[in-house]
This record gives sequence, C-alpha cells and structure tokens, in this order.
Amino acid sequence: MTEEITIATHDEEESFTKKARSNPWMVSTIVLGVVALILIIGSFSGFGMTGNAISEDVAGQIIVDFAKQQTGQEMEVVEINEESGLYEVIVLYQGEEVPLYLTKDGKSLVNGLTPLVSFDEQPEEKEEVIEVTKSDKPEVELFVMTHCPYGTQAEKGFIPVMKAFENVADLKIRFVHYFMHDPEEAETPLQVCIREEQSDKYLDYLECFLGEGNSEDCLVKAGIDRTALNTCIETNSEGYYSEDSELSEGYGVQGSPTLVVNGQIVSSGRNPSAYAQVVCSAFNTAPGACSDDFSTANPSPGFGYGEGSATSAQC
Repeated sequence: MTEEITIATHDEEESFTKKARSNPWMVSTIVLGVVALILIIGSFSGFGMTGNAISEDVAGQIIVDFAKQQTGQEMEVVEINEESGLYEVIVLYQGEEVPLYLTKDGKSLVNGLTPLVSFDEQPEEKEEVIEVTKSDKPEVELFVMTHCPYGTQAEKGFIPVMKAFENVADLKIRFVHYFMHDPEEAETPLQVCIREEQSDKYLDYLECFLGEGNSEDCLVKAGIDRTALNTCIETNSEGYYSEDSELSEGYGVQGSPTLVVNGQIVSSGRNPSAYAQVVCSAFNTAPGACSDDFSTANPSPGFGYGEGSATSAQC
C-alpha cells in the first residue's frame, strides 16, 4: 500500500538542508528533504490524524517506498514507534539510523516546528548577497555528482546555457571532491575522460545519460571511441578528476550542485533562464546571447526530462 504523501513545512523555520550544507557528509543533504525530518512536539490527543489510522507495517512501507522514489536509494526499516500522535519510523541509510515521522493516516511526512512565539519576535535572517566578479570572458563551473538527483537537475538546466555561450565564455561541468552514491565512482572517471579527450561528444553523451542514466546505451548513441575511453580511464582519469577535486575543495564546495563564477560560489535557480542571467551578469560587456530567450521551466531532479519544482537542495 502506497499513498500520496505531502510534506508539512513552515516558511519561518530554518530549513534543515540549509543547516546541512556546511557538512556534505550529513545524511540529510542526500535524502531530498525526506531524511532527518523534525518531529512536531505536541500533547494533543489524535494529533496528525486526518482519517483512519494505518498500521505500523503499512507506515513503514510507505516511508521506504517514498524515500526510494525520491532518492533512488534503498532504505531498511529498523524500528517503528508511536510518538505524540505520529509514527516514528527509524530507517537505516548508509549505515546511519535516521528517524522519519509520518501522520497516522499515512498521508503526511512532518517537517519543521511552529515556534510558540510571535513571528516578529524571531530573529530576522539576512542572506548575504554576493556581487559577481565581472570579466571579458567569464569562467563558469558547475560542480556536481553524476548520480545526485539535484546535480542532474542542475545539469539539465545548465546545458542549454553551455551551448549558447560556448564561444564567449568558459562554461564547464566539474565534479565535487567526494562521492555519495555507489555508481559515481565508476561513472565519474568515464565522464571526465569524455569531457577532456572526446569533448565534441561530451554533451551528446551527457544529454543522453541524463535521460535514463544508462551509460552503455549512451556511449553507443554518442559515438564514443571505446578504446580511447578505456585507455583514458586507466591512465588519465585520476589526474583529470584530481584537478576537479582540488578546485572543489579550494572553492569550498559543500554540495552538489554548486555554481562557481569567476572563482566565487554564487546562488542560482536551476532553469536555463536563471543560469543565463547569472552568466550574463559576469560579463564586462554582455554578448548577444544574453538577449536570447531561455526556458524558465525547472527540470525535474534525477534522471528524465520532466518538469520539476524550484529547489535549492543539494547532495
């Protein structure tokens, strides 16, 4: 049994994702807003109920099904408890036991607290605005992991901008200095070799790969020279990746995706229009491509070319 789940949020509550960006190894940064959800504390009888209660076994199945749908990763239910009118489902994820909280009708995950103080008493959070350094030919680097769903989302929005500005700016997809998903350790050397040694086929391969994540099919469709690729993976891939890794650490990259413009980490939306605006802001004199119409549709996270919601989440 799997029911549609909504996530209860509160605009005034500081998001866990933002807190976790300072540590890319935190489990919460890779569970797509699902892992480490915060229990709403209450003592009201029947809190969280919008219908008939489901059983503990069904609650556990809903949690793991939803988590797999969102992350593509398997999770194991360790324990289920009742807490303040909710089900506390403790799952095992990459060796960590993480509590998730579900209303007893099985329809809502709980994320965030409502403070028992008036909103005007809460400290105002101010976001630092970074002025993009301008140059005649901006250098724009998008740092990702090959199987991070938010990284693939960003790549789908970034590729049209790479194509539009390829002759007037240096736009490049690079890889962060750590892995979180098992396939990345094999896929990263493959992609970095295609990027560096068969660059004319790199975007063809990547656009195909972002569709279904099938490397073998995409190597064929993009016409990749397999002999040259295998040689590169054996002899040169480590050096290519080391350059990306050193840059990632040097810039202070702490999540996939991270956009770096002329050596500065900057924030951006993940649709082509948002990326184009950032790139154009980095020119001393904006080129003609800045007048082009770019899509404002946000790509979906993960593999596939559907539309998704705007998000700032990272792996």
